Amino acid sequence: KSTLLTLVGALRSVQEGSLQVLGTEVRNSSEAERVAIRRRIGFIFQSHNLVSSLTALQNVTLLMQLNEPDRQLRERRGAELLEAVGLGHRLHHYPSELSGGQRQRVAIARALAPEPELILADEPTASLDSQSGKEVVQLLGELCRRRGSSVMLVTHDLRLLEDADRIWAIEDGHVKPWQNDH
Repeated sequence: KSTLLTLVGALRSVQEGSLQVLGTEVRNSSEAERVAIRRRIGFIFQSHNLVSSLTALQNVTLLMQLNEPDRQLRERRGAELLEAVGLGHRLHHYPSELSGGQRQRVAIARALAPEPELILADEPTASLDSQSGKEVVQLLGELCRRRGSSVMLVTHDLRLLEDADRIWAIEDGHVKPWQNDH
């Protein structure tokens, strides 16, 4: 699964076969081409990867600095995203002051901040209890539907399958459509 995400995320080039991500062939692509693809993708990691010295709002607006020079506009959009994930009251809290579920919600807001076409989520519920995990996945799906983004979520948690539009399994190194007999 890690290899699949690094390839789809254009973190490295495909060596064999073909892989198109957002309409661009990744095989034998240049670093500049992969960077262009990555700018259209949001990433959510199981360990949140929040910057501990930044507040929730600063973590969300961090990537926006690449495309939006107006600090007030960045902060307004960041606050709107944090409000959308239920953390409008925690804008100025640091990651250490947030629960695991709240940190994952900040990570979702951060991934949505640059308005990506695709979100890659690697085990985003791994550190959460089952109820928080389900809420986070439902929230992610709802926000992405509203914004017209797609989500590729990698998980071992079979309880999340009911929220998926399409399900694929990785078995013995091969990606194939999910058969409900697993």
